[in-house]
Amino acid sequence: MSASATARTSTIACPHCGKRNRVPVSAGSVPKCGNCHQLLPWIADSGDDDFAEVAERAPVPVLVDLWATWCGPCRMVSPVLERLATERAGELKLVKVDVDRAPRLSQRFEVRAVPTLMVLRDGEVLARQPGAAPEPALRSWLDQALLSKGTGDR
Repeated sequence: MSASATARTSTIACPHCGKRNRVPVSAGSVPKCGNCHQLLPWIADSGDDDFAEVAERAPVPVLVDLWATWCGPCRMVSPVLERLATERAGELKLVKVDVDRAPRLSQRFEVRAVPTLMVLRDGEVLARQPGAAPEPALRSWLDQALLSKGTGDR
């Protein structure tokens, strides 16, 4: 693991007790609150240099948000994705990628519209959603993608 991703943390407020926790952007297990020990939402930023470590090696499925700072629909979808990650704490990791700062990932995943959402498991794309959608549609799309995680050989 690269030292940069391993050492980086994000601060997440526990939805159960409110305690702020430093959570590694890359880890081998899901984060838990240091105070109440409940599962925490796992939300991290990533880019070209650390995407493999942060997203592809995560121990849980990853919801990837390929977004841009100038994109209005991206700003509307972001709180929905954070809610979904909070609801599925311990089951899902949300990784946000600014496409303007990650041109290699944009090219690799052939991003033609922002936001572009993907669900990954072990680096494999299970589902893809180009463009913004209302919360019920995103929730349904994510549920379907997560159901597909049990199919295939593992």
